Amino acid sequence: MDTQIAVDDLSDGGVVDLLRLHREEMYKYSPPESIHALDMSELEDASITFWSARREGRVMACGALKELAPAAGEIKSMKTHPEYLRQGLGRQLLEVILNEAGSRGYHAVSLETGTHSAFDPAVTLYKRYGFTECPPFGEYSLDPYSRFYTRKLDDQVPARPGPGCLQGRP
Repeated sequence: MDTQIAVDDLSDGGVVDLLRLHREEMYKYSPPESIHALDMSELEDASITFWSARREGRVMACGALKELAPAAGEIKSMKTHPEYLRQGLGRQLLEVILNEAGSRGYHAVSLETGTHSAFDPAVTLYKRYGFTECPPFGEYSLDPYSRFYTRKLDDQVPARPGPGCLQGRP
């Protein structure tokens, strides 16, 4: 059973269902005003590209890249279905998104995530891929329930982490 990762047009509802689950879970960890997950009205914004990881047609994980400026993007909606956690799907999606950001000529990619310990596995993944903490960007502001990360993109930085990164070293 191969996992297929591809741009998703959202037409079959699989990604939308996973994003609904994602938003519902966010309410466990953050008040409504601190939840920055895309809502259903934002899903068809032309500045956002979605990818899904599927096996036998079932959506296992998703992620998106939003263009913030001609040289900058934001990672949005990274979510793995609870049944498929710890199978490397987040890593695979992140690599696809970073490669796309590079091919678009972005110089940086940023993201916002939560501060609750439930977000720690995602933060660990982002740090392995060279993301570093940064101040709020774009339309975000300081919020005790949010933390922000960015990664500079250039020809010298591979999309995949090096062995030192996997061991928690820079």
